[in-house]
Amino acid sequence: MNRKQLTVYLILLAGYALSAFATYAFFMDELTASIGVLMPDMGVPDWVLGLANAGSVFVLYGLFGLAGLWFARKLELPGIFSEDGNWRRWFVIPLVLGLVCGVFIIVGDLLFAPINGFGRFPHPTFPVSILASISAGIGEEIMFRGFVFGLWGFILNWLFKRFNGRTVALWIANVIAALAFGAGHLGTIFLLTGASSLADLNPVLLAEVFILNGVVGLIVGERYMKDGLVAAAGVHFWADVVFHVVWGLF
Repeated sequence: MNRKQLTVYLILLAGYALSAFATYAFFMDELTASIGVLMPDMGVPDWVLGLANAGSVFVLYGLFGLAGLWFARKLELPGIFSEDGNWRRWFVIPLVLGLVCGVFIIVGDLLFAPINGFGRFPHPTFPVSILASISAGIGEEIMFRGFVFGLWGFILNWLFKRFNGRTVALWIANVIAALAFGAGHLGTIFLLTGASSLADLNPVLLAEVFILNGVVGLIVGERYMKDGLVAAAGVHFWADVVFHVVWGLF
């Protein structure tokens, strides 16, 4: 990994850490109100919680991200960003795809709401919605596209190597990462619904979570394969801005 790629990766990680710090340090009440769960009193100021979360981001996601970069190099993927000099590939295309994905989630949310036993998904209040979009766009892409996709891509590419099946291996890894991305949202669903197990969830709601997040995950994964983590995070960020920020304000 060259110095330019590492620098951009550290900037992404710093953006995620700053977003985590600001959320816990300045918007703790808004955060708890958005998920409907009271945070226990830790006996420390909110800014200390913010620093603790920012530190956790640097350590935990830093390690997962570096592992993901190693996998990307082994798989001959762009890594952090495509270095062909075409800035449209890591800004314009992710912006357009993110807007499309955001509208797709809105339409899906409206269609599923009458039949999922829960209704429409809530949104964080502004400006927490912006911070949440930054955190999810960077953090979840480091985890699910960088690490999960990379790990499975590496394993499957090794298994299929004798059959020259790199493309098949990458797309299977993309599907696995998309499913893991959907499953990663179940914790929030448990908090919102009060469910304690999958059996307690409405099957339609469960299907909605995996369909909406899975489709977006596949699109983001395709961008990751072609243009790297910056493009994947861009699609995710703009999709969340459309759904949680713009749609949330309405």
